[in-house]
Amino acid sequence: MNKEEINKVKNQISSLPPGNIVVKRINGKEYEYWQYRENGRQITKRIKGEELEILRKQIEERKRLEAVLKADTYPKLPMGVVGETAVGEGVIEGTYIRVGDELKEFSAPVKDFKKRDCFNRLEDYLYSPVNDRVFILYGLRRTGKTTMIRQAIYDMDVDILSKTAFIQIKSGDSISSLNKNLRELEKRGYRYLFIDEVTLMDDFIEQAALFSDIYASSGMKIVLSGTDSLGFLFSQDEQLYDRAIMLHTTFISYGEFERVLGIKGIDNYIKYGGTMSFGGVNYNLMPTTFSNEKSTNEYVDSAIAHNIQHSLKNYQYAGHFRGLADLYEKGELTNVIGRIVEDMNHRFVLEVIQKAFVSHDLGITRNNLRKDKKAPTDILDDIDISMVTERLMAKLDIHDVDEDTSVVNATHLSEVREYLFLLDLIETIKVVSSSGSDKNKERIVFTQPGLRYSQAEALVSALLQDDIFREIGIKNRLSITQRLLDEVRGRMMEDIILLETKKALPDKEVFVLQFPVGEFDMVVFDQNSISCQLYEIKHSEKMVTEQTRHLVDKEKCDYAQMQYGDIVRKCVIYNGASSCDKDIEYANAEDYLNRIRNNWNS
Repeated sequence: MNKEEINKVKNQISSLPPGNIVVKRINGKEYEYWQYRENGRQITKRIKGEELEILRKQIEERKRLEAVLKADTYPKLPMGVVGETAVGEGVIEGTYIRVGDELKEFSAPVKDFKKRDCFNRLEDYLYSPVNDRVFILYGLRRTGKTTMIRQAIYDMDVDILSKTAFIQIKSGDSISSLNKNLRELEKRGYRYLFIDEVTLMDDFIEQAALFSDIYASSGMKIVLSGTDSLGFLFSQDEQLYDRAIMLHTTFISYGEFERVLGIKGIDNYIKYGGTMSFGGVNYNLMPTTFSNEKSTNEYVDSAIAHNIQHSLKNYQYAGHFRGLADLYEKGELTNVIGRIVEDMNHRFVLEVIQKAFVSHDLGITRNNLRKDKKAPTDILDDIDISMVTERLMAKLDIHDVDEDTSVVNATHLSEVREYLFLLDLIETIKVVSSSGSDKNKERIVFTQPGLRYSQAEALVSALLQDDIFREIGIKNRLSITQRLLDEVRGRMMEDIILLETKKALPDKEVFVLQFPVGEFDMVVFDQNSISCQLYEIKHSEKMVTEQTRHLVDKEKCDYAQMQYGDIVRKCVIYNGASSCDKDIEYANAEDYLNRIRNNWNS
């Protein structure tokens, strides 16, 4: 197009509405909103009916015109700036930089993907007047970081896209070579830079201030992303201080799993939750990370164990290994981290590592099978638990620390646990005793439930190999193994609801309250109003009187009221339909999790 034609198209674009139509899910229903930016602020307006259809057509026309304009308005770059072997004045060979048409091709595949809840924080940074700060997008592998970047690029208008570059870092790159590329891009008018896998550079932690002090301070928007979560945390402590906006992507709530992937069901979340790689109608078609033991162990090794070791190796010139230094020097650190992660998915940290493995999940199931109304059985009473334990430990490559204290000690456990918290992989839930003892007792919850469930399936697989267990018929065997996994899912549903409630209500205390006999699965204590809510959590679709036995227990309720104030809600969270029975509410688990997610994001 000539200059006159370009100006005509630009005028047409400016006369059409900006932004996009987004869909928000509120209390289980979807609503359309018009979302756009005005003077650096994001504006969101509810649109419906005929007005919605007119707006939709106008936005589609604007995007069509922008696509027409894009072909003629990208800055012309010398050969070699774009591509895998970039060579040019000030551009270092081997650096992969995408601009122009390559950015269009790079971002197009995600155009129909749903956006994560935290996506607005990235957009707010890009289009706000904030200077002198970089944006750090970090989290474990397969939690949507690069997809968010591609979505942000796809949503850019033609003018901003013409000033945008995406840089892919590879192992062996250095800050000095990257700096030369950034200087060249700055000279050529680029103002929006996305730098992916930046922590692969060995000198990133020690030199990270370059991005904020040199480039962000001159008006550039710098988005740094990568899977090395600890590396970013260390760089903030060492170099960036308050010059970085941090966004952690590791935790994916049930509501996000359902909305973004398009997959419904708490059991699906239990089995596969934790990454964005479960193929769904709204997202990518990659196989789930936790579909089998092999893929789970590979994820633990690469996304968690190597993450910790790589960060420690590059932080303070490898001087921060602390008590883990001996394991690193022996070449055993990543293996031990992987072993601890595996153990934690069956038992609380010290109980699993310092003692021989005892299957509590199995004990609960044995009792429930005896009481099964349809087909009671005492088959598990005859199972050789020590043999099952030995087989399970061999299957998961778990070693009894009592026999191997020279490798793993309490210091190793404590420090690995600290790093797992920093990775946002684990969280703790308080377990309070009515007797006043065990005040420091806690339940460790994994934020990626698929990890624990994969390990639980290994337990069931080990049971199937027991000689006594194999002597019963296949139908009974499958029935019992299904019951075992159902018990595990019930335990995990409790953990998920506790975790998400705690995250959604940071101003309230969320804990388990134990009595000499029985417990409230969840208590929510509001110190401001001096009131509490009491919950039972059941992995069942049926309303059964036994589910409410603790909620109607006068002695237990009197204790809760004395310690935590007025009881304003009694509720059973389960898999059936929401309803109310006298003064006790029944809440569907998926509906409950969607409601608290909306509260969390409001």
